[in-house]
Amino acid sequence: MASGGDDNVSTELAGSDTTHVPSRADGGIVAEVLLDHPDLYLGRTLRTAPEVTVEPEYRTTLESGRPLLFCSVYGDTFDAFERALTTDPTVTSPVLVDRYPNRRVYQVELSDRALTFTERVAEVGGRVLTVSSSSDGWTVGLRFPDRDALVAFNTFCRQHEITFRVNHLRTADGVDDGLVGLTDKQQELLTVAFEEGYFDVPRGISQHELATRLGVSKSAVSQRLRRAIAELCETSLA
Repeated sequence: MASGGDDNVSTELAGSDTTHVPSRADGGIVAEVLLDHPDLYLGRTLRTAPEVTVEPEYRTTLESGRPLLFCSVYGDTFDAFERALTTDPTVTSPVLVDRYPNRRVYQVELSDRALTFTERVAEVGGRVLTVSSSSDGWTVGLRFPDRDALVAFNTFCRQHEITFRVNHLRTADGVDDGLVGLTDKQQELLTVAFEEGYFDVPRGISQHELATRLGVSKSAVSQRLRRAIAELCETSLA
C-alpha cells in the first residue's frame, strides 16, 4: 500500500508544472539567426563548398585542452569540402570517422583562431536549438529567456564583427504566436507582402495592390509597413 502511495505522488509531480529548481522554462524568445564571420569555425570551408550542408554534432575537449568537434556533412560529393577543410585556418587535424551514402562524419580540432558563439549563448542564459550551414554562414536556432538576453548576444556579435541577421523571431510559449513585438495587423501585412514578393527586386506587388488585397488604404499600408519594420529592427538590433 505504501508503495502504491509513492507511485501516485510521482505521477502527480510528473504531470504538473511544479519545479523545485530555478526555472526559465516559461516565456522567452525563440530566434532563428544567420551568423557569419571568416573566423567562425569552418567559416571558410562553408564558403568554398556551399554544395554540402554541415551540422555540428557535439564538442568535447581533449586532454591537451584543444576543443574537438564532430560534424555531419550531407551532400552528393565531398571532394571540395575535404580540400577546403585541409586549408581552413579555424580547424586542424581533420579526420573522416564515418561514411554513409549521402553523409559523412568528420572530426576536427578547433584552432586558436576559431571564433565560436555557443559559450556566449549559454552565458546570457540562452540555449542552442539547431545549427546548420548555409551559403552565407551558420543558420542557428536559439532560445533566450527574455529580450535582454537576445540583445546581449547581439551585442557580443557586433563586438566581434559577426554578421547577425534575424530570419525569424517568436515568443517561446509552446505556440507559434508570431513575430515578437508585432501586432496581428502588422504581421498579416508583412506575411502577405513577403509571400507576394513586395520585398523582391523587382517588386511582385505594389503598396496599392497590398492595400486592395487587405481592404485598407494605401496610407495605412505605408504606415503599418514602416512601424512593423521599425519594430523588428528595434527587437533584433537594439
